[in-house]
Amino acid sequence: MKTQTESGGIVTLTKEGEKLVQDSPLYNEGLRPTTQAEHSWSSYNFASLWIGMSICLPTYAMAAGLISLGMNWWQAIITIILGNCIVLIPILLNSHAGTKFGIPYPVYARLWFGSKGAHIPAVARGLIGAGWFGINCWFGGAAIDTLLMSMTGWASVPGHLWIAFFGFWLLNVYVAYRGPEAIKKMEAWAAPVLIIMSLALLVWALTKAGGWGPMLSAPSKFTSTGEFLKVFFPALTGAIAFWATMALNIPDFCRYAKSQKAQIVGQSVSLPTTMGFFSFIGVAVASATVVIYGEAIWDPAAVLAKFSAFAIFLGTIGIVLATLTTNVAANIVAPARAVENLAPRRLTYEAGAIIAGVVSLLMQPWYILENFGNYIFLWLGTYGALLGPIDGIAIADYWLVRKRRIHLTELYKVDGMYSYKSGFNSRAIWAMLIGIAIPFISKYTPGLNLIWDNAWTIGLLISLALYTWMMKNDSTILSVKDYEKITTAASKSQAS
Repeated sequence: MKTQTESGGIVTLTKEGEKLVQDSPLYNEGLRPTTQAEHSWSSYNFASLWIGMSICLPTYAMAAGLISLGMNWWQAIITIILGNCIVLIPILLNSHAGTKFGIPYPVYARLWFGSKGAHIPAVARGLIGAGWFGINCWFGGAAIDTLLMSMTGWASVPGHLWIAFFGFWLLNVYVAYRGPEAIKKMEAWAAPVLIIMSLALLVWALTKAGGWGPMLSAPSKFTSTGEFLKVFFPALTGAIAFWATMALNIPDFCRYAKSQKAQIVGQSVSLPTTMGFFSFIGVAVASATVVIYGEAIWDPAAVLAKFSAFAIFLGTIGIVLATLTTNVAANIVAPARAVENLAPRRLTYEAGAIIAGVVSLLMQPWYILENFGNYIFLWLGTYGALLGPIDGIAIADYWLVRKRRIHLTELYKVDGMYSYKSGFNSRAIWAMLIGIAIPFISKYTPGLNLIWDNAWTIGLLISLALYTWMMKNDSTILSVKDYEKITTAASKSQAS
């Protein structure tokens, strides 16, 4: 029985396949595979997505954090670019599945964890997304508060910071509520606007500081290679973990890609370059403030507060736009889908977006951002250690175990082939737990700190290897012959 068909490397359900799954409790409009017509995102859409997400206050803050930890400007920028080139690899590997089969992340997770076990990686990713959502709302709210104080009598309003924060939080929840298609449209026009505003800020800094020399002359505080490496490896893990969340749920967006080439080109060109570019602007502007004002000002809102009223107004729009484009795309889709997947017949994406917004408040983003140590080591480092093993399992399952062959309709069956035993794939759970445990144990073991400092990478490799070994003879693996029985393929090359 052919329940799915493949054309141009994209697999969709046949009418027969749709009828088989539409009555499943694991199926709803938000979680279903996309149709051929819905594969409409071009390379520009993916580039604008990443530009919109990367130009944000947390990117600026990460560069600032690395400088405050002792790096000079080029050490910080290289660390950030290298981290983003590394995390781009799992992003592209997981993007392939989303593009080919048109499935969102929670459905993709059923493949490796089982129909019920998928809640483990989906909720884990969702909680971290909710945490990031709160962090971005706090960044944006604090920036708006700073700018309002510089223009009006806002400072005299009781609880003005909290009012700005909750007002901005409500705006983010509302935009997120509108859904992925609204996100696509917003990113398309916001990306060029953000690039222009970022360049304008850089030109101002360059002009006011009198050239590059004074701006970037601060030396590294490290006196030896050993001192540098003690900070470099955890900082690199932080740079990787910055987008390790998107490395998991990137199928939520790539399920709309026109082709594999569209998502590969769009993401590869935009992610490392934009992160490096905007981080450099953060470093350059902060360095320029030393020359201009006699102190390093790492908060872009505090810099803008020194401008004219009109410039402050434009800057406020830029900060709101930069935070919105990041928050609604990177941090709300995954938790909303995770909530939706808990009860597909009763919960919708919209309900998930509201619930995720509430959870983001419970995670207290103001504490995470109390200092750069919390931000880079506690927040980025810890969740990187948790997500690395899940990334490894996802890559191992799709590329090494199944070799990109999936039975789509079975992903929507409660008792299908991907339900494993009682809905849980115990091998995925064990591979994940071991991949998490080894770095965490190393953190508290003398002489093994290097493993913890590289927790995301090492956890990913451990879980990838373990899962591949444990699943090598699993009965759910489709042979080429079995795959061809359920898929109409124009040629063997299209089935890759």
